[in-house]
Amino acid sequence: MQRRQFIGHLGNTTLALIAARFPLSAHPLTGAVSNEFLFVEAEQFASHGGWELDQQSMEQMGSPYLLAHGLGIPVADATTSVTFPSAGTYRLWVRTRDWVAPWNAPGAPGKFQLKIDGKPVKEVFGTKSATWHWHDGGMVKVGKKATLALHDLTGFEGRCEAILFCKDPKFQPTNDIGQLTQFRRKLLGLPDQPDEGGSFDLIVAGGGLAGTSAAIAAARNGLKVALVQDRPVLGGNGSSEVRVWPEGHTNKSLYPHVGDIVNEILPPIVKGPGQVFNGVSKEYYDDALKLRIVKAEPNITLMLNQRVISVETEGDMIRSIVIQSTLTSRRTRLSAKLFSDCTGDATLGFKAGADHEYKVEQLMGSSKLFNVLDATNQEEVLACECKDKSALAMKCEQGEFEQPFPRCPWSRDLKDKPFPGRKGVKTFGKEGLASFANMWYWESGFNKDQINDIELIRDHNLRAMYGAWDVLKNVDGMYPTHRLGWVAFIAGKRESRRLMGDVVLDAQDFKQQRKYEDGAFPCSWHVDLHTPKAEFKEGFEDMEFVSDYTRGKEFQYGGEYWAPYRTLYSRNIKNLFMAGRCISVTKTGLGPVRVMKTCGMMGEVVGRAAAVCIQQNAFPRDVYAKHLPKLQALLSKPGSARV
Repeated sequence: MQRRQFIGHLGNTTLALIAARFPLSAHPLTGAVSNEFLFVEAEQFASHGGWELDQQSMEQMGSPYLLAHGLGIPVADATTSVTFPSAGTYRLWVRTRDWVAPWNAPGAPGKFQLKIDGKPVKEVFGTKSATWHWHDGGMVKVGKKATLALHDLTGFEGRCEAILFCKDPKFQPTNDIGQLTQFRRKLLGLPDQPDEGGSFDLIVAGGGLAGTSAAIAAARNGLKVALVQDRPVLGGNGSSEVRVWPEGHTNKSLYPHVGDIVNEILPPIVKGPGQVFNGVSKEYYDDALKLRIVKAEPNITLMLNQRVISVETEGDMIRSIVIQSTLTSRRTRLSAKLFSDCTGDATLGFKAGADHEYKVEQLMGSSKLFNVLDATNQEEVLACECKDKSALAMKCEQGEFEQPFPRCPWSRDLKDKPFPGRKGVKTFGKEGLASFANMWYWESGFNKDQINDIELIRDHNLRAMYGAWDVLKNVDGMYPTHRLGWVAFIAGKRESRRLMGDVVLDAQDFKQQRKYEDGAFPCSWHVDLHTPKAEFKEGFEDMEFVSDYTRGKEFQYGGEYWAPYRTLYSRNIKNLFMAGRCISVTKTGLGPVRVMKTCGMMGEVVGRAAAVCIQQNAFPRDVYAKHLPKLQALLSKPGSARV
């Protein structure tokens, strides 16, 4: 068995499990059942080329997939070499979808081909079904060995999850997620039980600013820590993959060293008044800095591209978690005395049965950030993150500055609608490109499940953004030398599940300046809650894509509030901490705490509280009840201090 494929012969029992409708069938020529097959996971291709690995909907569909995110320009092929059980004729299946079909939109922008030894098969994929399914590619003739390539045709979000060849011409694989997961693991030859990954003092799930800060703080206070992150970089919304600029004031008077670690892992860039850093160049987010600092900590075991898929509990305690590689599908069990949920979606706590709140209505949505560049500006061209950068630079050197953009009939139809960036449309005092690109308010999913519908929400944002750019370029005739420079494909979430602690903080606590003896991290952002922006709602009710925010005296509280430690641990799971936007607050209480520097400081507090737990053989609640002075002493020390 090779890691990127599984070849062989399946028994009748396994084939019966994975067949959707058809029983085992006799080969039309021999009369014998032929069950030779080849199964290839897209994420395990030897080279992803220009395709992106997307794990956001992994739990809903059973696997990550590859995404052709080319901003309207076809991306480079993803390629891999395979060996078939024997040469001959196989039925081909490709797991994919038409991503605009949920809106009955025309055009199938996610079209792609599968090439075998450089020759595309006749069927074009990504053109059918609003849901993930096995797209029938017909019968193909192959040799013993072959090279496969995913060949993007549009640059507009084609997606492929897996490829299956089977010699039985009537066999059809299942679309049931439970059966498909068994199918996948059987075909990949993966063990039924996860590998043992060791035991730790603290396991931190989620590598955003909250999780990264928690891991560093705990490690520097002597704990053996595992940091689990399902992307290849750290920083979450504050990484180069999402590019929401971290906000919140650090190093305030009560504990002036709370915030030291946050500032250590963020680039030393101070935003000026009115300056916009959302969606700017990746250097501003410095993923390498975060990785370098974490990897320098000998007490941290960093596990990138690993996603929490299950939690093993005993009574009111978590004993271990099972994580799965987003690249190999290999599963690993990690055990610990303490756990911290810094996933944002409260994934760990939810799976452990922690008390939580989440209602899919009037939510703050998920953002998509993007930027544009001017092809006449050589500096912008040289700094471009476009996948066709070499071709762009060559054209610009030759004085070819025109940047055409294809029509997008499948996008949101905005030709007769106002939207940010359109001539004469002001949004929060800005107009033109200043109101179009790098803006937080391209947001959707206000009444959609931010966990289970995140692919749909992200795709809706894409349709809105592509539709707006199509109108600006092709209808209004604006910005002829500009092009999309970078667009996030990872959704920037604001709100989902919140885990309940011994204190559930509400906006009224901030406004009334209610004091808690265990105040541990400063909050400085206003009570910032998002709703659809009224002037852009008409015609898009329930599918809005531009947001507004709460402002005015009723949403202010004086600029500084020390939130209590008791919001940072679960009230019913004895050994569970949390940090980030999934902490113990009400819906209105989420507004002031959800910005990233504030979330990072929560992580610093959790890391130190976990150290108190290990030193005192205690649990998170005990830190408040019995050892609060010890936590406060640690909060008074520099973030660089080590045990």
